[in-house]
Amino acid sequence: MSKGRRLLAVVLGLAIGMGGFSQAGITAMASGSKNYMDTLNVGVASILDPSVTNSEEVYMPTDRIGAGSLGVVDISGNDVADAPVQPEPQKEEPESTLVMANVQNALNVRSESSEESEIVGKLYKDCGGRIMERKDGWTKLQSGNIIGWASDEYLLFGEEAESLANEVGNLIVTINTDALRVRKEPSTEAGVYGMIAQDDEMEVIEVVDENWISVDYEGKTGYVSAEYVLTDFHIDAGETVQEIKDRERAEAEAKAKLTANQGAVVANADDTRLLGALIQCEAGGESEEGKLAVGAVVMNRVRSGAYPDTIFGVIYASGQFTPALNGKVAKVYAGNVSESCLQAAQAAINGETNVGEATHFKRVGLHDGYVIGNHVFW
Repeated sequence: MSKGRRLLAVVLGLAIGMGGFSQAGITAMASGSKNYMDTLNVGVASILDPSVTNSEEVYMPTDRIGAGSLGVVDISGNDVADAPVQPEPQKEEPESTLVMANVQNALNVRSESSEESEIVGKLYKDCGGRIMERKDGWTKLQSGNIIGWASDEYLLFGEEAESLANEVGNLIVTINTDALRVRKEPSTEAGVYGMIAQDDEMEVIEVVDENWISVDYEGKTGYVSAEYVLTDFHIDAGETVQEIKDRERAEAEAKAKLTANQGAVVANADDTRLLGALIQCEAGGESEEGKLAVGAVVMNRVRSGAYPDTIFGVIYASGQFTPALNGKVAKVYAGNVSESCLQAAQAAINGETNVGEATHFKRVGLHDGYVIGNHVFW
């Protein structure tokens, strides 16, 4: 969900048209092929068997009093063999209450159905909500903590909304016991990756069978017992004006912490050139920010008591920087070090950083942390 903003995850427990809304989301049901609508607030059984539902009883035709294989008997005892059992009238499918934003960036949600009214929040790309009212080309909706009006011009309804929700939403399991083992295979005899605490959430990969669900566990496929989890479908929600302000303030504080000067380290020209050579080997194709980040990692190690206290010592520490160990850094040092890498090295030596006190980095996707270009820092 990283889109330059932090979206609030909501549960659209959508049973379309049933009006069962709570703060957690919207409760609804859809007909047709098995999709996210089949999984909401009805447990794992309904994922495996769409006929299972707790939102309305399933009608099953039965014979009348005294019915036989050839007909029925009325109260006078006369045979009425050619009087067929009349089926119950079919109920009309309720109208969907799901609405999805149809924008590339953000859509203003207003206090009234007018472009002149106050903005109360924003819906972002792929955000969803529940329809509360529609009139004159405007829809009153609830998405997360937002309640307000948005122009129909920028919204999707009905099948289009459901299609987008299926595409961008995620099926989530929530642990419904004190602690639950995440197994390496769908078996109680399989090894264990780890334990998950009550109320923790994990993204579903696949419903394996009535007993097991595969989940994403720290980048690995794990398996949890279906008996001890609740399933919900999560779609991103918008943000209220206050939530936007709070997020932007937190982001500014985090950025300030990441960029706070760490203090200059005494270094000579050879140290600067050596650091520049390493930066060129590790991040020569990265942006200025990416180059500075690599230099900052080295200098954070120099300042840390857990590593050597010199640039040379950190770079050539056993098992740390592959380009240093295989001789590539030495070749670059003896040849041409780019001006941009030398500038990044000098900035890092002067205490500049854009990764805070991070002391490690890898290629993106191999660890959690601050992502800059093709590297993640922590």
